[in-house]
Amino acid sequence: MAIKVLIVDDSAVVRQVLTEQLHGESNIDVIGSASDPIFAMKKMQQQWPDVVILDIEMPRMDGITFLKKLMAERPTAVVICSTLAGVGAQVTMEAMAAGVFQDSCHHLLAY
Repeated sequence: MAIKVLIVDDSAVVRQVLTEQLHGESNIDVIGSASDPIFAMKKMQQQWPDVVILDIEMPRMDGITFLKKLMAERPTAVVICSTLAGVGAQVTMEAMAAGVFQDSCHHLLAY
């Protein structure tokens, strides 16, 4: 069974590139994308993803606020994909405190 992924990023280019990259993987199914967390929540009411790829800085609601709501409602795997999220960055620490999986594989962080 394929891993269901939802991409949440305000950049249409980022959403398109991530979708194209992930479509090449047989074990990953991109079930949708959203330009902000409000749209993401609506999509998630229809189909819940196994993994959310999440930007931090977006209109209407930032990624950290969305992450906190998501973890309170239904904990879900989240990958932060943001230029703001670097090793040791304040936003990275906030994301980890809110429930983003932490691993020693810092080379896998998206910058």
